[in-house]
Amino acid sequence: MTEFPNLTVLDHPLIQHKLSHLRSVDTPKKGFKELVDEIAMLMAFEVTRSLQLEDVQVTTPLERVTCQRLKGKKLVLVPILRAGLGMVEGILRLVPSARVGHIGLYRDEETLQPVEYYCKVPPHPGDRTFIVLDPMLATGGSASAAVTLLKDRGAVSIRFMCLVAAPEGVERLSADHPGMPIYTAALDRELNDKGYILPGLGDAGDRLFGTI
Repeated sequence: MTEFPNLTVLDHPLIQHKLSHLRSVDTPKKGFKELVDEIAMLMAFEVTRSLQLEDVQVTTPLERVTCQRLKGKKLVLVPILRAGLGMVEGILRLVPSARVGHIGLYRDEETLQPVEYYCKVPPHPGDRTFIVLDPMLATGGSASAAVTLLKDRGAVSIRFMCLVAAPEGVERLSADHPGMPIYTAALDRELNDKGYILPGLGDAGDRLFGTI
């Protein structure tokens, strides 16, 4: 999209099919959780497309051959607590060796700014690729703060992955972190006056964990 050159909307038919069920108010908690897991796994194919490879020698039952494997230190998945947790397992099925960090943020009631309460990532962040996970990119405040936390700890290669994004969130994240790749399954219309994405899919954390 020319308006957001760093944004990739993944319009694969299977992703869009599952997203339609994810949006539905009639989808129960179990189905919602399974759909988040499945969509994240499908999206991960594209999100990891640019990971670097290196040549390795492999012995088959017949001969030696040069193959390719992922280069460098292990990929790191970083869910933003709590809703981001729902996206982790699907990606781990594709990349079981990936490390998992965690970032916890809450919104200060007076300043309305995100405040860190937990951040744990693997060592040597400058040598790793990080994928920050959150089902929703709404205002972009929490997403931007999470990326800033990773950069402050030395991370250089970072990409952001969500299921549904609002233009306001993409604009904020792109302005705060120019050039960082953003991947989503849908760019929705707008935010309402309460900061919910329209048409959206409701509160992903509440629907994942049954706290509606």
